[in-house]
Amino acid sequence: MERSEYEVLAKTEHRHWWHGGRRALTRAMLEPLYQHRRDLAILDAGCGTGGNLHFLHRYTDQGGRLVGLDRERLALELAQPPHMGALLQGSVLALPFADHSFDLVTSFDVLYHRGVPDEVAALCEARRVLRHGGRILLRLPAYDGLRGKHDLAVHTRRRYRATDVQQMLAAAGFIVERWSYANTLLFPFALLQRTLEARPSEPPPATSDLTLPAAPINAALRVPFALEAVWLELGQGLPYGLSVLCLAHSGKLEEVTL
Repeated sequence: MERSEYEVLAKTEHRHWWHGGRRALTRAMLEPLYQHRRDLAILDAGCGTGGNLHFLHRYTDQGGRLVGLDRERLALELAQPPHMGALLQGSVLALPFADHSFDLVTSFDVLYHRGVPDEVAALCEARRVLRHGGRILLRLPAYDGLRGKHDLAVHTRRRYRATDVQQMLAAAGFIVERWSYANTLLFPFALLQRTLEARPSEPPPATSDLTLPAAPINAALRVPFALEAVWLELGQGLPYGLSVLCLAHSGKLEEVTL
C-alpha cells in the first residue's frame, strides 16, 4: 500500500466503522467455534498496523500465543505496542515458522495485493504451519467490477468471487467448512460510488476511503455490519457483498485417518 494509506490505517482502524464492522463479522465466524477457547496459537498473516490483534487477543489470553506478521516494516512501526502479542516482519509466501505451529491462521484482505503474486503458494504456507485440526479464516474483496480509486491506493491485483476463493483453498489442500459474502447491506451504495467514479487514463494520486467520519455517522454505519454479524452467527450466509469470507479446515486430520 501507499505510505499515506498505512498512516491513515494506523490512526483510524480502532475507531472507524468499516474496521469495527468487519471485526464484528470476523467474530461471528469464530465465536461458534472458539468462544470458550483462550489458549489458541494464532497467526495473523499480513497484520498491517496490528488492529486485528487486539480483537484476536481474546482467544489467546490464557496460555495461548498471538503473532502478527507483515512484510512492510512501516506497517509494523506504526502499530501500537504489541502487548497482546508479537510482531514480526516476513512474507506470507515464506512464513518464518515451523510446521504445525498454530491452531488458527487469519488473513484479512492480504492475498489480493500485488505483493502476493501466487495466492495458492501463500495458502500452502498457511496450511504448513497449522496444527492438526487447525483452520484458516480468509477475507478478500469481492467482484473485480468494484475496482475503484481505493484499489489503486492499496495496490489491488484482483478481486474475487466466492467460487474463486473456494477453489484456491482446495488447491492448497484445505477443506472449506463455511463461506459467505459480507458487507451485503452496503453493497448498493458501494456499487453506486464505483459507478460514479471517473476512470482516468492515468492513476490519480493515492486517496483513502478510510477517513474517519463524524461520530454519529460513524456509529450509524456500524449498524449494517451488526445485523449481518447476527445473521452469520446463526450459521446463515449472504449471497453477495463487498467481501468474501471463507473458513476452512487444514484437512490434516483426514490425512492421518487415511
